[in-house]
Order: sequence, then C-alpha cells, then structure tokens
Amino acid sequence: MAFPVSLLLSLSTTAFAADEGIDTGTTAWMLISTALVLLMVPGLAMFYGGLVRTKNVVGTMMHSFSAMAIIGVAWVVVGYAMTFGDTHGWCGWRSDYVLLRGIDSAILEDQRIPQYVFVMFQGKFAIITPALIAGAFAERVRFLGYCVFITLWSLLVYNPLAHWIWGGGFLTGHAIDFAGGTVIHVSAGVAGLVAAIYLGPRKGYPRTAMRPNNLVMTLMGAGLLWVGWFGFNAGSAVSSGLKTAQALTMTQIAAATGAMTWMVLEGLVHRKATSLGLVSGILAGLVVITPAAGDVLPGGAMALAVIATLVCYVAVLAKIRLGYDDTLDVFGIHGVAGMIGAVGLTFFLRDGAGHPDLLTQLWFQVEGVAVAIGYSAIVTLGLLLAIDRTLGLRMPLEAERAGMDHELHGEQGYGLLDLN
Repeated sequence: MAFPVSLLLSLSTTAFAADEGIDTGTTAWMLISTALVLLMVPGLAMFYGGLVRTKNVVGTMMHSFSAMAIIGVAWVVVGYAMTFGDTHGWCGWRSDYVLLRGIDSAILEDQRIPQYVFVMFQGKFAIITPALIAGAFAERVRFLGYCVFITLWSLLVYNPLAHWIWGGGFLTGHAIDFAGGTVIHVSAGVAGLVAAIYLGPRKGYPRTAMRPNNLVMTLMGAGLLWVGWFGFNAGSAVSSGLKTAQALTMTQIAAATGAMTWMVLEGLVHRKATSLGLVSGILAGLVVITPAAGDVLPGGAMALAVIATLVCYVAVLAKIRLGYDDTLDVFGIHGVAGMIGAVGLTFFLRDGAGHPDLLTQLWFQVEGVAVAIGYSAIVTLGLLLAIDRTLGLRMPLEAERAGMDHELHGEQGYGLLDLN
C-alpha cells in the first residue's frame, strides 16, 4: 500500500463530536471497499472449492470461511495493535488499540474517516492472506491443525511484515507496496510453497488424475475476486479522488490483459483456450498489479500483466518437474506474480511521483521482497514443525482417501462422493 509516509505514520487520532470533521465521500467509498474485500473471501472459497475433488469441496471452502471467523477476531484483539501501533522493533504496539477500546470516537486526521473504517478495511487484508495459503495444501490437512496454523501465522508473520512495510516499520516509505503484493501475495505464496513441500504430495499425485469438481463454481469465484479486487486496490488509496481512479483503472487493465494473454498462450500451444487458463490469467494480472496499482500508467499495467502471465504459466507447469504438490498453484501464481509486480513496477513508475532514482528504488523493492521471502519461509517452517509434532497437520492416509468433507466435517458438498 503505497500510502504517503505521512499517512502511515500519522495514525494519531483526535476525538471529535459525532461526525464532526468526517469526509463522508471518502468514508462511503472506504465502507464499500471494505465490503468488496470481504466479498473476495467467499470468492476465494468458490475459486478453490471448484478446483478440488468432490469429496473435498466443503473442507476446502471451510478453510476460507474459517479464516473470516478466526482472523476476524484475532485482528480486533491484537492484530491491529501489532500492525499499526507505535513501532517497537519486531512489530508495532499500542495498548489502547487492543480490542479497539481506545478508538471508539477517533477520526484519522489526514484521511478524515472514522478509524473504525480503516481498522475494518485492513482487517479484511489480514483475513484473506492466510486463506490464500490453504490452496497450497488443499485436500490433505487436518482442520484443527489448519486453524491453529493460520492463527499463529497471522500473528507471527502477517502482522509484523505488514507493520514493517505499511505501519511505520523499517521498510515503510521505502518499498512500494500499494495494496499488498509483498505483504500479502509474496508472503502467502512462499508460505504455501514451504507448506506444500513439508506436507508432501497428495496420495497418487501426480500419477492419478485429480480433476476439478466444478469449473463453473471456479469461474464464478474468479469473477467475484475480480470485482472485489477493485476495493482491494482502489480502496488502498484511502481516498476518493484521482489516486483511487488510477488504481481502479490499472486493476481492470491488468486483469483483462492477464486473462487475454493466457488465452492466447493456450491457443498457440494447445489450439484451445480453457476456463482454468482464463481464471489463472485473471489472477496473475490482478496479483501483479496489486503492489503497483497506484504508481504505474496503463502501458506499465499491461506490460506487467503480460510478463507475469508468461512466467506464471511456466511456473505452474514446472511444479510437476520439480516434484512438489502446490495443489492450487498458490506459489506459482500468487508468489511468482507478486514478486514480479513488486520488483517490476520499478521500471514503469509514473513520472513526477517523487520516487528516488531507479537503482535506489529497485534496491528498496528487492529488499522488501527478500525480507518477505526469508521471514515468511523461516517462520512458516517453524510453525509447521511445531504444530505437526503436537496437534498433527497431515491427514491420515485412510482419512485422505475418504475425503475431508466426510472425515473432518461429517458433510458432503454434493449428493455423490468422488473417491478418486
């Protein structure tokens, strides 16, 4: 989120009489943006749920919906205080932000919106980030272990990293990350890769065909993600003006370009375009523009989307050769496109935006990505080891064969079970 440094460092608040000093237009847009970002979580559930086998559709969708509950509570209790509190080295902290007890009538002075609105908007980012990771180890993880993992991952990885880049930490004002290419997609993509390698492949992978159960649902999920991403990116301007319009426009351009590029690529290689390829291109375009939406022009948005789509296409194919089972390509799309967007934006920055020279900014971007990769990988591995050795993470073989829906939730997504 490439907020001006003053925005991120000026979360000092002032209590006003009811509604005094509030910009109602910006507040209304931020309320809409908050709802749009939350809409992305059910969209993600549909996207992931349609891609797994029938016996795992409910369990897979539960990963997204449970994050709405667990991280929704954790963010209010301590997450916001850790992310946007005063800097104390590893993370931020303000005791009056715990349980939000000190901001009931507070207004952000620079943005002129109730602080509650900013808290809730940022909270939706905290929810969707660990939910993204679940796609990497879909169809083989225990539900209790997953719930504990995302809780600890959010506290120990997401909150500190978001503070470093957005909340006043050592990368704030240096690394450009307009809406979360580094904080969200790189960190989640790397965590997904580490988890997929640690847990090992699904039974039968890659010899057994594991076809999506409902591509129609996946298409609808991708559509909801596309719509929600306008709030994700344009809302990150925390304004209702020119920067908002720029971010929204670049988001649309990149998503469309990514989708078209993947279709053309499949047409050239396979002589047919697939719905799965289309939605992969949409995601690649949306992810790559996330860190850059407020800082590049349309040509830059298109260039980044084309590059990301081509590289993501190769990365998705490479996982079989490399021998790891990233079930729903969390690293291949989110991780890879997030890195390309975070570093590549340096070469397409809008003139006159007050950025340092190219080499300096490039170093800031590489530094931010490197920190996210290293920190997320190390802490994720530590959490996986600790949880696996105490609660257990990997489902037993027989339970995996029966499916998550029956074994973990006692339910079925449809009337028939696919036991492949």
